[in-house]
Amino acid sequence: MVETNGAEETRRLAAALGRVAAPGDVIVLEGDLGAGKTTFVQGLAAGLGIPAPVNSPTFTLIKEYHGGRLPLFHIDVYRLGEGAEDLGFDEVFDAGGVAAIEWGHYAADYLPDEYLEIRLAKGEGDRRAVRVFPRGEAMRRRVEEWRAAWSS
Repeated sequence: MVETNGAEETRRLAAALGRVAAPGDVIVLEGDLGAGKTTFVQGLAAGLGIPAPVNSPTFTLIKEYHGGRLPLFHIDVYRLGEGAEDLGFDEVFDAGGVAAIEWGHYAADYLPDEYLEIRLAKGEGDRRAVRVFPRGEAMRRRVEEWRAAWSS
């Protein structure tokens, strides 16, 4: 677990993950409304070198960002609930980019075997607790790479 002291530090933590992310990485973001999921994706995009501003895809469901080291597919399945099967996850996961899925538990049946689950929780003031759960060996290695990138 890492505790961040505000949105900017949450973005910097996520940017470190963006710097080590690999094609096909799937990142599932969980947390209450306002916990910092979109803030995390903003940092992830910055770490990937994506110049475009990132905002929540709640009403568009999927936003694609290009222009960085890898494309970013920002997905929000909150409004779909259990009806997430129609989004075409296989196409997104096979597109050679990084997929960041907010409220990913609604898409649990469509996730690949290996993914990184990140749970964000509000703390005192602007603090956020960030818990990381790697699913699969490749994601365990990615977490180690992320840890090293965050430390440097």
